[in-house]
Amino acid sequence: VQLQASGGGTVQAGGSLGLSCAVSGLTFSTIVMAWFRQAPGKERDFVAATTWSGGRTWYAGSVKGRFTISRDNAKNTVYLQMNSLKPEDTAVYYCAASTRYGNTSSMYAQWGQGTLVTVSS
Repeated sequence: VQLQASGGGTVQAGGSLGLSCAVSGLTFSTIVMAWFRQAPGKERDFVAATTWSGGRTWYAGSVKGRFTISRDNAKNTVYLQMNSLKPEDTAVYYCAASTRYGNTSSMYAQWGQGTLVTVSS
């Protein structure tokens, strides 16, 4: 599985930004797609996840109600729509794939390159 993240940039606090993760080489065993983020000097934290089919989603408490994860099976793409952004959302965002759901980075074997999101105050 290869993952290609895009869509990062700089936005003012309160603004919105959308990220995309193009997936190739998907197999039936890859059932969960997730977004993680890593701020400078901090660990990589779970943001959101979705099943590739079935539509189950999970969110970190810090982003619930502001971020939405979705997927387009026809385009093999996973999205992260981020609204009401805060300066503390500033981080490098990574998409990841796994055979099962988890909210720790160690449970995800495939990773895309990161895309930087900067939220200015």
